[in-house]
Amino acid sequence: MTSVKSLLRNIGHHLAVYLSQSRPGTVQIATSPPGELAAALQPGDVLLVDGSSRVSGVIKYLTQSSWSHAALYIGSDYAPEGKEENVLLEADIVEGIRLVSLNEYSSEHTRICRPVGLTEEEIKQLIAYTMERLGHQYDLKNVFDLVRYLILPTPMPTRWRRKMLTLGSGDPTRAICSTLIAQAFQSIRYPILPEIDYQQNKDQRGRKYYQQTLTARHHSLFVPRDFDVSPYFEIIKPAILHNFDSKTLSWKQPSPTEE
Repeated sequence: MTSVKSLLRNIGHHLAVYLSQSRPGTVQIATSPPGELAAALQPGDVLLVDGSSRVSGVIKYLTQSSWSHAALYIGSDYAPEGKEENVLLEADIVEGIRLVSLNEYSSEHTRICRPVGLTEEEIKQLIAYTMERLGHQYDLKNVFDLVRYLILPTPMPTRWRRKMLTLGSGDPTRAICSTLIAQAFQSIRYPILPEIDYQQNKDQRGRKYYQQTLTARHHSLFVPRDFDVSPYFEIIKPAILHNFDSKTLSWKQPSPTEE
């Protein structure tokens, strides 16, 4: 039994390495210069990445989104001693839950999603939740599932695509990127995309009204795009964050043949 488990771990590792490699011919364009991106980020922000790896392509297909990866910005105040200032915490398919420099994604198309109204203490709790899970592994059962869809990319109804990413092992020491971050926000009761119910009540005069209540969805149901479409996260665009003036932009003059 032990040898079988060891064999499966080795197979899973090699598959993870394969899936983490960039797709041939893929070129990414960073929409925010590294300096502007770093200056715009705050601790607790979620950084979405339009990845170029093989596994990124699968996630984009299944979720019908540009975003294939999510990382949590830690910042210098919460980063371990000796680490760079611009530190992200993420779940990597090969190395598991780790800390990486923002430079890792300096050439990628990214988006900053910022939770609104969190106190300093809540941000501290959010980051502490994820930091306690450093060293945990990526959910390799999820890797096997993704390989099936990579090898057999058959068309499937949109309503089924999200379910394809909820087939992991369920082991609490294993997570994918969006699952980890969703768990962290749920630990401080901050909404991402909760289920909404309406309950009918009556006021003191007997008049009916509907009260909205939220129910947290299971963390395994979250994918990177959910932070983008969530009504509770603000989208931060570094290029226009500080005194943007379109009149200062320098435009190339068209050549006579282009006029």
